[in-house]
Order: sequence, then structure tokens, then C-alpha cells
Amino acid sequence: MGKMPLREKHDCGDIDMHIARDGTWLYKGSPITRKELVCLFASVLKREEDGSYLLETPVERGRITVEDAPFVAVEMVWRDCDCGDGGPIRQCLSFRTNCDEVVQCNADHPIRVQLDPRTREPRPYITVRPGLEAKINRAVFYEMVALAVTERVDGRHMMGVWSEGVFFPIDEISALDVAVE
Repeated sequence: MGKMPLREKHDCGDIDMHIARDGTWLYKGSPITRKELVCLFASVLKREEDGSYLLETPVERGRITVEDAPFVAVEMVWRDCDCGDGGPIRQCLSFRTNCDEVVQCNADHPIRVQLDPRTREPRPYITVRPGLEAKINRAVFYEMVALAVTERVDGRHMMGVWSEGVFFPIDEISALDVAVE
């Protein structure tokens, strides 16, 4: 039996699908309520170099819009673990997304915290797959902050968390706060 010839990928252009800031997937303005269907779409989600988002199967692809991040981190688990490098036991954080994908926080899946320049309100994210992030929801962020420690990074005192031997800064600590410690 011979191999079937590869079909050329059909570009569907813009699809009327949108991922809202709260992680809700919408098709033609209506929420997609079946989690299994959302997870199926999420499994073929990609991000282009220009920042656009695509649903891409082996034969079709189409652009969708994403308001903030395509996923939401809804749960965090921390444990002491052996990272397999012969080093000491260390804290390891893992996050579960709204699509039940579990992501180990490490150098390949970093935490990034974007601060609002005016209010300094944090917007935390974790990389799920290349180019795709999950916004860490508020309750999970507070759990994460409870594990935070102070470290000196590039001459600045930073509050952050460790996972798999990597320090992930959350915010800079003012000189006044450091003096109080």
C-alpha cells in the first residue's frame, strides 16, 4: 500500500471565533459550553510570529482573535521534587489550565508578570506551549505570592518564586520594604 499524497493546507482566513479575557471561547458571539470541544480547539491552537492566533489542523487553518491569553491557569500545585539533575530537593510548581493541561513551571515554561505602569497591578502569565500563555487567575496568583521570597537580581531586591531551580520575579521591593525586613 502506498502513502496517500499530502493535501495542501487550506487557509480559511478569519474564523468568527474569539477567546475572551476570562478564558471563554465564543463562536459567532455565543459561548462554546462543551469543555471537550474547547479542549479540542485548544489542542490545535498555534501562534504566528506576527502575534496572530491560528487554529491549525493537518488540512485547514484559520485565524481567531484572543483578547488577552488563550488559557487561564485555574489551579497551582507545589511540591518538593528531585529535578533529576543530581542537585538538592527543590520547590516545583505546576499549573492546571482551564483546558486541564498541566504545565510544570521551569525555564521552558516561565512565569511572566506584567505590571500596569500606572497602578502596578500585576498580570501574571505562564507559558503553556511556545507562543501560548495562560493568565494566572487571581486566586492562584495569591497562592503563588504566599510562596514568594526575596532575592537580589541585577542589584535589585525582587520578590518572586522558585520552581525547578529557576527564580521567577514577581515585583521589585522598595528600599523601605527591604529596610523593614
